[in-house]
Amino acid sequence: MAETNRAADAAGIAPRDEARRADDPIVTDAATDVDIAVRLAAASGFERSLRADRARWLTALAEALEAHRQELVALAAEETQLSAARLTGEVTRTVSQLRFFAGVAVEGSYVEATLDSPDDSLTPPRPDLRRMLRPLGVVAVFAASNFPFAFSVLGTDTASALAAGCPVVVKAHPGHPRLSRRVAELGRAALAAVGAPASALALVDGFDAGAELVRHPLVSAVGFTGSTRGGRALFDLAAARPAPIPFYGELGSINPVVVTAAAAAADASGIASGLAGSFTRDGGQYCTKPGLVFVPEVAGFEAALVGALAEAPSQALLTDGIASAFDAGSAALVARDDVELVFAGERAPDAAVVAAPVVVATSIEAFTAAREVFLEECFGPLTVLVRYADEGALAVALAAIEGSLTGTIQHAPGEDVAELTAALGRVAGRVVFNGWPTGVAIAWAQHHGGSWPATTASVHSSVGATAIRRWLTPIAYQDAPAGVLPPELADGNPLGIPRREDGLLVTGPTG
Repeated sequence: MAETNRAADAAGIAPRDEARRADDPIVTDAATDVDIAVRLAAASGFERSLRADRARWLTALAEALEAHRQELVALAAEETQLSAARLTGEVTRTVSQLRFFAGVAVEGSYVEATLDSPDDSLTPPRPDLRRMLRPLGVVAVFAASNFPFAFSVLGTDTASALAAGCPVVVKAHPGHPRLSRRVAELGRAALAAVGAPASALALVDGFDAGAELVRHPLVSAVGFTGSTRGGRALFDLAAARPAPIPFYGELGSINPVVVTAAAAAADASGIASGLAGSFTRDGGQYCTKPGLVFVPEVAGFEAALVGALAEAPSQALLTDGIASAFDAGSAALVARDDVELVFAGERAPDAAVVAAPVVVATSIEAFTAAREVFLEECFGPLTVLVRYADEGALAVALAAIEGSLTGTIQHAPGEDVAELTAALGRVAGRVVFNGWPTGVAIAWAQHHGGSWPATTASVHSSVGATAIRRWLTPIAYQDAPAGVLPPELADGNPLGIPRREDGLLVTGPTG
């Protein structure tokens, strides 16, 4: 309590207000309560913490999730309709993300430490320059509905922001409020137990709280995963502030797939089986679901896909709203004159939030003429097949595609797919070959992003080590006294981090 009272004093908040919330990280949607959460986070001193300490604190958060795995999975299953097996795997992923970013923090190359020695012989003369990335400040994180652990309270946005040295205020998703509260409680307790400022992690709830969070003058950046409409509204709000801030939104993605004629001829059944499993996985509620598939007109692929879907079950969707939107979106496509219904799974008539797989097909001419219709994401187990006759028509259609998180090429061994790679690489953040995009590995080389409408900032990723870059900003020190320099920029590289000195990369102490 002493730590939170000191933070409250520094933030200009009455101690009784902090005492009222010290044991309850979730606050109401009143603007005054959002203000308390943000001010306490800003006053936590988290941005001044050492990288080694942040790594230890992230590890403590991972251990807290592990210790309460069964409790949290049961709670998530009640609120989301996702299976215990899926949720158990997602907890494992979330724990891995926290540990991964602990490693990123310790390794240190993410700060991009760069030193240039003074040189009077140059024109103009070069002073002593030392540059690195520093934390932006308080980060607002909007939790996603479809990943109640991995993209929620302690998900990838929170983990990367904490690793960067930024305190986090999370906006809970209404699809799993009790789970969000419990994870936040465990997270704050874990931070306090290892000597970290618990106020560096807070949770707010409610529609109005989200808007107030984006508007708050002490919030320095926003991370969002959700719908295009909701993300665009918040993006515009962030840009309309007196002092605009970065908004890193992951929005809608159609994730196009190209099946070449040679691939379909070689293994139509195998590709069809893979597609069926990918677009129906967990009710098609993945941001990387393949929603648009270009297939050769005569290859037997569609019959193979219908066969692969014969035993595909109906699945409960996350919320009534998602189920209603899926029903409306799929019905609108099926009703079009230029669309053919290829497959529709059986669904119990009284199951309001259950969806069955749907496959529709259209011609490449119809797709090109009404691309805005076919490029709109339908969240759930639906995919659109676009039939093409030749590579020329396919190239024209691919040129009309908007930004996506992924693009996939199913090709035959040895087939030249350089042009397809270039076409999909123009719009997709990750190009997949002879695989499926559902499944985003946690790795240094991972990129989970893409141009609009997939994200609001195509140069950044929300998964992988470079996700940390969103929460950092550069600072350069010119002719600075040694006493004011961060240890990452000190002479001799005492921390031994990878850094660049006079243009050369060094990976250890030099003194």
